[in-house]
Amino acid sequence: MAGAAHCSLQAKRLLLDPRFEGYKLSLEPLACYQLGLDAAVAEVQLRDDQYTLDHMRAFGMYNYLHLDSWYQDNVYYVDQFGRVMNLSVTLDTALQKPREVFRLPADLTACDNRLCASMHFSSSTWVTLSDGTGRLYLIKSGKRGSSASEKWEIVFNEELGSPFIVAHSVSFLKSDAHSLAVLLLRVEKDELDTKGSGFHVTLEWVTVAERKEGDHRYEIIKRRVLQGKSVPHYAAIEPSGDGLMIVSHKPFTFMQSESDKLEENDDAKVSNEKKDPLYYWQQTEDDVTITVHLPQDITKDDIKIRFSPDNICVTLKDQTPLMEGNLYSSVDHESCTWIIREDKSLEISLIKKNEGCRWPELIIGDTRGEFIMDPSQCSEIAESLMHLTSEVMNPNPEKENPPCNAQELEECDAFLEDGASLCRFDGDTLKVTHIINLGSNPYLFSVVVNPKEMPCFCLRHDVDALLWQPHSDQPENMWEHIATFNALGYVQASKQDKKFMACAPDYSYAALCECLRRVFIYRQPTPLATVLYNRKEGRQVGQVAKQLVATLEANDPILGFQATSERLFVLTTKTLFLIKVNSGN
Repeated sequence: MAGAAHCSLQAKRLLLDPRFEGYKLSLEPLACYQLGLDAAVAEVQLRDDQYTLDHMRAFGMYNYLHLDSWYQDNVYYVDQFGRVMNLSVTLDTALQKPREVFRLPADLTACDNRLCASMHFSSSTWVTLSDGTGRLYLIKSGKRGSSASEKWEIVFNEELGSPFIVAHSVSFLKSDAHSLAVLLLRVEKDELDTKGSGFHVTLEWVTVAERKEGDHRYEIIKRRVLQGKSVPHYAAIEPSGDGLMIVSHKPFTFMQSESDKLEENDDAKVSNEKKDPLYYWQQTEDDVTITVHLPQDITKDDIKIRFSPDNICVTLKDQTPLMEGNLYSSVDHESCTWIIREDKSLEISLIKKNEGCRWPELIIGDTRGEFIMDPSQCSEIAESLMHLTSEVMNPNPEKENPPCNAQELEECDAFLEDGASLCRFDGDTLKVTHIINLGSNPYLFSVVVNPKEMPCFCLRHDVDALLWQPHSDQPENMWEHIATFNALGYVQASKQDKKFMACAPDYSYAALCECLRRVFIYRQPTPLATVLYNRKEGRQVGQVAKQLVATLEANDPILGFQATSERLFVLTTKTLFLIKVNSGN
């Protein structure tokens, strides 16, 4: 991760409410409808050899209800007969029974080490499906949600090794050929891990593409494997299929094939031979100076340098560019200059657009240069860090306000997973390009707001829960803060029996459910019809946020939980519940 850009998440202050007063319990009735299932959900219990926390997170807490975000209020589940069942809701008072849209060809009970069947909706007409035995199906579904045009047809199916669940998938066009990229999650025995749990987690990134022969057949064109020591909270492929984002407690790295290792060894030998840096660079608060040593026969006319606000290109004698790439930050390209010094070296001066910004690298991803730090800059940095150090362990124990008092922390403030990080991997180089440390911002849940974009993820920030939308095509704004659920970070921490969390795609409410029966709904603040007065602060209260509680008439554990803008869908072993949260427009 040496070349990765270390980033941070920038919350929008306008979306935060520092004066939020909490949720008021509302007793307003919630319309709740229930549908008995013809056959029980195909729940797979953990085996005796699946005893780790990672097994529980990946398979024991699996959400058996799948929301099709491409169509409104459309959910699917797999029953014990291997049937993919669908419920599409248009009117709550005229609910139809779930209908069969597809049947898995294999006999699921014949496989002893199978996992739960899993699916993901890659596009409005494509579905990725796993039967839990290690076989992957790519299905062309037609327009889903209506029995007239929905017809699931297997286009590709192949055995891909040990059983897995489908974590994510995307459908895209590349080189005029239709492709699907799928992420497969496995928890595998690790013989080398003698001190840990004895298992490791793998994410296999499989790309399947239409064959060029024009026979509409599909084949695997690429298989890459990432390995880590914890089940990822969030793993999603970019819509273009060019990258991957992972939120996990412990880091993931790509496993190399033998051919890749040989190539890397060759590259290492070549790089060892070229020990001298290609260029040297220095910086002040206002500018950057680059020095390149030129061959003896180079004249001024042989040098071509192209400046742009975010890019630089240096060419000698019409050869391959000596230096080329995106600069770490923008420059005033019209003020940039270059000269040939007396010692036959080329000196390039770049004027920073953002004065005072310190660049950690010159050209993003280019490691052929060497940064030379000015002695005055070294002493300046050392001085700025001086207040963080001390020669004694506790120099001022009687200080009135100590920096931290662990006794003042509440139980829900203890972050067990303080090593969590968000990483963006490049699909070509297989390297981490961006990394964010999420130490104090635990992951809560993910939701699809726009199916054409990557799924959003929700993190706890102090007491609030902030929703972030990844934009893989916007390097300057790769993670956008799009919504806030006030105090939800604090509230959910007190629910010790919670199993699933979700929110409406229009951010109108967030919800969580316990393992049995109870569902909690937290609405966004809404204006009041009457005037309330806060006597403590001596001001009027213009809006209030409501908490609602629904208790389901079921003794079976909750197996699936999904939220749409109007409804909550809750799946138990034999029943599908619909809770009407918002009225339709």
